[in-house]
Amino acid sequence: MKRIIYYILVPALLLVHLSCSDYLLEESRTEIDKSTYMRNAAEAENVLLGVYRNMVTDDMYGYHLSILFTMGTDISQVEGSSNENFRIIPTNSFSANQAEIQETWGMLYNSIYNANDFLESIEQKMVTYSQVDQELATIYMAEARGLRALYYFELLQRFGHIALITNTSMSYQHPSTFVQEDPVKVYEFIEQDLQYAAENLPYAVDDTYRSNSSYRFSRGSALGLLAKVYATWAGYPVRDESKWEMAAKTAQILVESNKHSLLSDYEQLWKNAGAGIWNPQESLIEVSFYSPTATLGSDPVGRIGKWNGVKTSAIAGVRGRNAGNVKVIHTFVLDWRTYAEDLRRDISVANYQYNDDKVLYAKGASDSEETAQANDADPTKRQKEKQNYTPAKWDTEKYVPQSNSLINNDKSNVNWYVLRYADVLLLYAEALNEWKHGPTTDAYTAINMVRRRGYGLPVEAASNLADIPAGLGEGAFQEAVHKERAFELAFEGHRRLDLVRWGVYYETVKATAEALGSWWESAGSPNYVVGQPGYTTKGKHELFPIPQRDKDLMTQFDQNPLWE
Repeated sequence: MKRIIYYILVPALLLVHLSCSDYLLEESRTEIDKSTYMRNAAEAENVLLGVYRNMVTDDMYGYHLSILFTMGTDISQVEGSSNENFRIIPTNSFSANQAEIQETWGMLYNSIYNANDFLESIEQKMVTYSQVDQELATIYMAEARGLRALYYFELLQRFGHIALITNTSMSYQHPSTFVQEDPVKVYEFIEQDLQYAAENLPYAVDDTYRSNSSYRFSRGSALGLLAKVYATWAGYPVRDESKWEMAAKTAQILVESNKHSLLSDYEQLWKNAGAGIWNPQESLIEVSFYSPTATLGSDPVGRIGKWNGVKTSAIAGVRGRNAGNVKVIHTFVLDWRTYAEDLRRDISVANYQYNDDKVLYAKGASDSEETAQANDADPTKRQKEKQNYTPAKWDTEKYVPQSNSLINNDKSNVNWYVLRYADVLLLYAEALNEWKHGPTTDAYTAINMVRRRGYGLPVEAASNLADIPAGLGEGAFQEAVHKERAFELAFEGHRRLDLVRWGVYYETVKATAEALGSWWESAGSPNYVVGQPGYTTKGKHELFPIPQRDKDLMTQFDQNPLWE
């Protein structure tokens, strides 16, 4: 049976308690005595794995951070034509009282508390460890600091103005004493954690220290995430453009290390995710989901492929139903159709669903590729079906083998990529262009490697087919990178955050609504609710609100703009 990293049943005394003044997090339920535990590196590692544990919850990458919070862009929207039930967040029609916003805020702070608790405990304990165990303890501290940085980065990107809790004692303060830290100070704290992690963790390929490093933070994880942090720091709302240089130089360290690379076959990424196969060649941060039955409330299963995959009917005893609640924006499909040789399009977008047999939508069973393109381009043909296109990267029928499947209508064992090497290459190209005010040779190389792989070509060889044109200026190259990130990373949770950091989220939503209206020439509407008047507001929906419960208790907090 496959080894599970994020689902660890440990003794009761290892249960971390849920507190941050009982307000930033949830009410404390478990007090533990760790004085007789963490006596060596092996016991410390068991506690460390608990710092990873929350990543599999619905509040984090099981659902909210992977699917629910990522829609309402120019490439994806939620199913349906209303803003009811689960559609309220993807349509930007929620309030500061929304439960899911509160739950993710709380779970991220709970995860930060767990990291702080682990770091404080191991710093006290490791002085009694053997030399070998002290070396392992340093690696475990670096893992915990890398995770803490990730959790803070998720909070900062979404909420903007947050409390910086650097130790467990701060978590017990009265809520009225909490203040919103300057986002720059939070970025600096994240930077310090990731620099420590990069200095003290081995690359995955070189890891001879940990007995099992599957799905664990490595030097590549820390460097890649730090490059992304710098690129976000340089964008909206902080806009410290000096960080473009740091983003480029940090990504360069990872690229020139030759410790990570692109898989030769783009589709292999999704075969690996569906089968629960760990391959750190391209995967830098990945959440592993696994359960043999998905019947226990604590099982580390997610909704990957169920909500954001190909719509699938249930067959008793064979498979569960896939809701297909994430829909592909059709103008995005039309744009991608102009790059017919890009193999990623048909790997990423499904114009079919599964009933008892495969049912094809715009590309009918007898349609040629040319006919399918014509149908997609013609607004008078198969319009309704085109709005039912779904992401295909998590096609459970195609990519999940029987050994990893669940007969469940809502949960799956499919893994989630938080950060891939391809993402870092595109960040490298972007940062070089922004820093130098024009693309360098290395910027061209980085983006073209990603494109060549997408076209099924060797990544090191120049290609007239795949490579972007030479001689582009700063603006044209920036546009090429923005488009390439949409293609390469489609539906992987990056697009909305990218649009926000580029400062174009509102404008992109409005432009998408206009483009869909032009495409949809018959009566009715294309059901792009998030783009309708009164839903998305400039200067408001770039950030989530501070959860109202916490805002009421933390009297020194100001609400984010326009959320009052």
